[in-house]
Amino acid sequence: MLYRSAARTHVGTIRRRNEDAVLDRAEIGMWAVADGAGGHLRGDYASGRIIAALREVDPGLSGPQLVDDVKARLASVNRELRARAVTIGPKAVIGSTLAMLLIRDGQSCCLWAGDSRCYRMRAGELRQLSRDQSHVQNLVDRGEIAPEAAATHPLGHIVTNLVGASEELVLEERRDGLEPGDILLLCSDGLSGTIPDAEIATILHNSPVMVAADRLIERALVRGARDNVSAVVIADAT
Repeated sequence: MLYRSAARTHVGTIRRRNEDAVLDRAEIGMWAVADGAGGHLRGDYASGRIIAALREVDPGLSGPQLVDDVKARLASVNRELRARAVTIGPKAVIGSTLAMLLIRDGQSCCLWAGDSRCYRMRAGELRQLSRDQSHVQNLVDRGEIAPEAAATHPLGHIVTNLVGASEELVLEERRDGLEPGDILLLCSDGLSGTIPDAEIATILHNSPVMVAADRLIERALVRGARDNVSAVVIADAT
């Protein structure tokens, strides 16, 4: 399959600096959203280094080689960010969430760290493919809060994994077959935490790729997005 895609990012309505970064390499089937950790040092540097490393991936690699090369480059960025943080102080963290998508031969591979998300729209139904690595998601998993309470929980900003946070980078991974008509979305929590899934589904279902990406950002801004907002929309070109 050939894919068309659109990547958008915006500082939001409150923040002065955009610490999100996006990647759109449709020509090799690779897309990403990185959200520099708010409240930490140099989140924009962390997200920028992740995207810069992914831009250097060799387009000639096969599917398995591509995934291995991506993981190796991200592990290198993880070491770099940790080494840089050490020069600032013993408890300093320079980190970023990541949600990225690789597509080869009709198969998708989603890799993530933190609470940036990967969604799939199929036959009118929106499904979250990634699982938030966050304190609130852990509460949901343990049955301590209801899933519908997660979006407004006061500790919703606490993530349990970042690129740059731990000595060894551990990425969650999910592989799925793709079908004609599938639409995929990568986004930062500035989007998913502002727009309900039902509205995201409506926009993806009713809009071409580039229009959908623009409308998602616009809708988040209308809703007063207090965080940086990023969206990457991907669909097959048939």
